[in-house]
Amino acid sequence: MLTSITEGILCCLTGKTANLVLPLESSEPSDGFEYVEVKPGRVLRVRHIVPERQPIETEKQVAEKDNADVDCYDKDSPISNNDGDSGSIVHCKRKITVYRNGQLVIENLGDVLHSEILQCQDGDLEPCSTVEVELADYKDIASSPDPNPVPPPVPPPPGEHKPAPPPRRRRRKPKRTVLIDSKRMISSCKGTHSDVALFFVHGVGGSLDIWSSQLDFFSRLGYEVIAPDLAGHGASTAPQIAAAYTFYALAEDLRAIFKRYARKRNILIGHSYGVSFCTFLAHEYPDLVHKVVMINGGGPTALEPSLCSIFQLPSCVLHCLSPCLAWSFLKAGFARQGAKEKQLLKQGNAFNVSPFVLRAMMSGQYWPEGDEVYHAELTVPILLVHGMCDKFVPMDEDQRMAEILLFAFLKVIEEGSHMVMMECPETVNTLLHEFFLWEPDMSRKGSSKTDTEKAIAASDTLHTLKNSKPVNK
Repeated sequence: MLTSITEGILCCLTGKTANLVLPLESSEPSDGFEYVEVKPGRVLRVRHIVPERQPIETEKQVAEKDNADVDCYDKDSPISNNDGDSGSIVHCKRKITVYRNGQLVIENLGDVLHSEILQCQDGDLEPCSTVEVELADYKDIASSPDPNPVPPPVPPPPGEHKPAPPPRRRRRKPKRTVLIDSKRMISSCKGTHSDVALFFVHGVGGSLDIWSSQLDFFSRLGYEVIAPDLAGHGASTAPQIAAAYTFYALAEDLRAIFKRYARKRNILIGHSYGVSFCTFLAHEYPDLVHKVVMINGGGPTALEPSLCSIFQLPSCVLHCLSPCLAWSFLKAGFARQGAKEKQLLKQGNAFNVSPFVLRAMMSGQYWPEGDEVYHAELTVPILLVHGMCDKFVPMDEDQRMAEILLFAFLKVIEEGSHMVMMECPETVNTLLHEFFLWEPDMSRKGSSKTDTEKAIAASDTLHTLKNSKPVNK
């Protein structure tokens, strides 16, 4: 700690910043590591594992499944692998209405969410549902008065008949209306399918090493896995300008990685701030993103940096405080703070970024498009994983996310915290694998849930959710 303080004082006196990143010792590609230049001079380290697959199906079975899939995907797509299982086609239809007073009304008009896929516990089919919430941006603003109020009725004079009551006033004209009417194929994704790829995206201060347990587990099952280091993290290059760490700059980096490694069916797994990038990619590539996993990602609110934050301090001051910040992250990110958790933090290369990168990352979290409507437009199946002991993301934010999304399952791990995939790797791996293998059974509309559905199905008894503010993830 004394060394950090001394270096911070020298940084302030000389006007020079400390090392912008602490790279790993190895600089040559090895053990599945690749270095991808997404832009001139901007190189990201990527761990890419393509396991050897053994054919387990006959050619006749593969041909039949290819014929079933051919009408459900773009024939002009450059990704032409067709060896996956034919899935179930579900109808995604909903109406999203935004009013000027901040009211958001979501009407599930289709037959996807409750009547065909998610069934009630008693086996009865649930009718189409309506979600009505208040937008987070309007939580502290009272409803605007009606510009043309209707005057109260004048009582009739004595002896005259009472006139007929005026027709009931309809709801005011909406500010914005979004209609979604599409069909999506949802199938079981197995490691033996060469058209399936898993993308893992970490958050602020992390690296691809936080996914070590998941990468090893799913690669052994035969999955192709891709996990990049964000700019300034892990062994990726660290530009010395703050503009290199805005949401849009990082999103374009991940877009380049996605386009380079994407298959026909891609599953995105994000943690914390990385969830926002997964949401962005799912919105940009709805035909290629098959499923999404959001781990402690927070609520469906637009991102904006906090003006009153410790991360707004100068980089040299943050450098002096880096030991305290690392300890605070350990205390808030893990349910326990023992030797095991400290070792996990070290092995995961987490929170091992320079103060300049950390400050630029937190200040660059500006994404006004990522609001409730943006998330409500997603039609991809989504698994939400939340650590009960998380001190960064409250539980009600993930509940709000589950309420807004069209097709979401929420699972809570009681013994986990913000870094739940490192604390409880076996539990997280099991939940993810069940979700990858899950496929809606369209032929059993009136029967009870299957075991897999029971394992990952979200609670259908969520009440109206509380308002939440945008948070820095």
